[in-house]
Amino acid sequence: MQDILINWAPQETRVAVVENGAVQELHIERALERGRVGNIYTGKVARVLPGMQSAFVEIGLERAAFLHIADVHVNGATSRGEHSNGAAARGERAAIPAPPPIERIVFEGQTLTVQVIKDPIGTKGARLSTQISIAGRLLVFLPQDQHVGISQKIGSQELREQLRTRMIALAQTDDDVRVAGGGEAAGGGFILRTNAAEASDAELADDIAYLRTTWAHVRERAFKSPPGTLLHQDLSLAERVLRDLADEDTQTIKIDSRAQFEQLAQFGAEYTPGSVGKLQHYTGERPIFDLFNVDDEIDKALVKRVDLKSGGYLIIDQTEALTTVDVNTGGFVGARNFDDTIFKTNLEAGQAIARQLRLRNLGGIIIIDFIDMTREEHQAAVLAELKKQLARDRTRVTVSGFTQLGLVEMTRKRTRESLAHMLCEPCPTCRGRGEVKTARSVCHDILREILREARQFNPKEFRVLASAAVVEMLLDEESQHLAGLSDFIGKPISLRAEAFASPEQYDIVLL
Repeated sequence: MQDILINWAPQETRVAVVENGAVQELHIERALERGRVGNIYTGKVARVLPGMQSAFVEIGLERAAFLHIADVHVNGATSRGEHSNGAAARGERAAIPAPPPIERIVFEGQTLTVQVIKDPIGTKGARLSTQISIAGRLLVFLPQDQHVGISQKIGSQELREQLRTRMIALAQTDDDVRVAGGGEAAGGGFILRTNAAEASDAELADDIAYLRTTWAHVRERAFKSPPGTLLHQDLSLAERVLRDLADEDTQTIKIDSRAQFEQLAQFGAEYTPGSVGKLQHYTGERPIFDLFNVDDEIDKALVKRVDLKSGGYLIIDQTEALTTVDVNTGGFVGARNFDDTIFKTNLEAGQAIARQLRLRNLGGIIIIDFIDMTREEHQAAVLAELKKQLARDRTRVTVSGFTQLGLVEMTRKRTRESLAHMLCEPCPTCRGRGEVKTARSVCHDILREILREARQFNPKEFRVLASAAVVEMLLDEESQHLAGLSDFIGKPISLRAEAFASPEQYDIVLL
């Protein structure tokens, strides 16, 4: 069973998803750094790159956004053969012919209506699609398509066909009403979301009308607005909790703000009536995140090491290219033999890894180095446990088997910054390397720099400003080398300790 906690403040909204008493997911949205996935903009093509089959598009953000040919709307769909929106991607897909080169479709200076499908991550700009999709409570609307798809999580083939038939009839009825009222047919395709399986015709019809009206307003603004204009913004994090995170397993949704509780209750009554009964205003004296030690879990999710109950541990390293997870037995010696010790540690690690990926929101390529197992049945059981735990993940995950080197390769879709990238920045001391040069290495850098300067300039004296540890080493273990250099260049060298931010930092002053 699941509980959702919402900690609201004017500057930041934090959401914790708790399952069986343990925090499984964390979502954070800051007022000044609100996510842009789902937002629709009027964009201007800044540059087309035929060699990469992509283009850079200005949408008013700090960095130009990226548009790949796979996300360009061509003849009724993107060239991926699927819909760009995450919810739509769970619908049924049709075979799509290979797209023409991007330079035949997109040109510099062109104005496009685009939607963000990935937030800016690190140094990369946002990723865009021209296949627009607008998510509602029960449906996802695809205004440029005529396809009616059903979420793959919805039961039997018979039920799926019944829903498709109902949807086609309801969409056509809505169009007939519009034409009869003097308007134009809106058209467009739809994907039924999982929570639409038991929806009534009236509920589906309301969602159809709402989504088509929203799209009509977007189109109207697009005709009038200059490039860089935000045409449509996705819901706030608190509202997305009701729309996307709450499901039949959710017991309660607690929020610690009276004003936001009332707003969410009003929003839910209109768009997500099934979730309103679970919404509660938290009035306890303790901060809401103290209920399940959420702040402690956040702190633990920002360090590399994750301790397992058995005594083993994980080391999680996140880099620009991929994330690695190393499993170690640590102090676990509880099994009867070494093979069983390894097997039990790897089983527990599989459970912990699945949770950590969700908790830290790690995406992209992930390599897991389980402890080597000699028995194939142990490998199969560990892989099955990992897949079982990952099946609870809302984010799309693909897991391969063990490679020849005994590694498990997997991918997890990345649409927003990881928890560490959102809450942290590179260390100013090591500049994100995780290591700093030794004092001796810095001493040798200083000696080489003085020799280089002496060949170009002729000062009376060289003064070295460095950290206390470096100055101490130059006066002690490296004093002979320092004196030898002074004799060689024929100039005195003085030292002064400074409180630099980094032990690698130093200055050489010519006097």
